[in-house]
Amino acid sequence: MDALDKVLKPKTKRAKRFLEKREPKLTENIKNAMLIKGGNANATVTQVLRDMYALKKPYGVLYKKKNITRPFEDQTSLEFFSKKSDCSLFMFGSHNKKRPNNLVIGRMYDYHVLDMIELGIEKFVSLKDIKTSKCPEGTKPMLIFAGDDFDVTEDYRRLKNLLIDFFRGPTVSNVRLAGLEYVLHFTALNGKVYFRSYKLLLKKSGCRTPRIELEEMGPSLDLVMRRTHLASDDLYKLSMKVPKALKPKKRKNISQDTFGTTFGRIHMQKQDLSKLQTRKMKGLKKRPAENGVDDQGKKSKRIKKN
Repeated sequence: MDALDKVLKPKTKRAKRFLEKREPKLTENIKNAMLIKGGNANATVTQVLRDMYALKKPYGVLYKKKNITRPFEDQTSLEFFSKKSDCSLFMFGSHNKKRPNNLVIGRMYDYHVLDMIELGIEKFVSLKDIKTSKCPEGTKPMLIFAGDDFDVTEDYRRLKNLLIDFFRGPTVSNVRLAGLEYVLHFTALNGKVYFRSYKLLLKKSGCRTPRIELEEMGPSLDLVMRRTHLASDDLYKLSMKVPKALKPKKRKNISQDTFGTTFGRIHMQKQDLSKLQTRKMKGLKKRPAENGVDDQGKKSKRIKKN
């Protein structure tokens, strides 16, 4: 048995709590992201990682030292850092002559690389270059995706899923209007991805619903897709498997539509509507002439039978 496969037994209460936090759970913890500098990262890439860390706080870990690694060739160092810092998302920045201003964004499954996508930075405007007020740390963003490529092309579809995973933040049950403070907008157009960040301003409109204005707060990036390393369909389905305990139990004759409206089906015996008791009104009473017609009809039926 390898040293990594051995079952660790805690010797102290602190170690026991640490291992309990990392145990598999029905409801996942909030996904943390690690932001790593490559061995030859330049000032632009370093500033991009700092700005992304500012957006991810407090669910991120920024490695300040340079790490000489190449994710598409050797993933062992990324997997080691993932296990060490308990992060399932990562962003790796590097720069060289062949691939200048390079970003690799990816995610882990069971501390192994599931998929990653390499993006090139063509244009960058930093948070500090845009002189506007910023959102407080830990604010949950609203994500908007524009462009047909996100729904048509498989690489862009996976990129969209990866970006949602990276920036979505904690899962919340309720949202208040004042808590909607900033928007991350992604546009796929002509083979490029445009990343923009806006602060949401609620203005007076003269009615109950406020007027909304968007103010750019940074960072702003123009990205182009380079290399991809995508998980196979079987592994991708396995990573998205929901435990049986979390699956909603099926209830007979009850269903819901896409809007969450509940519909119920009731099974009843066949009813004779002629015997149904209706509201007693003078207008609904049978007249003597109608009674005479009914009696004649009954008599004619008896004669035919005889």
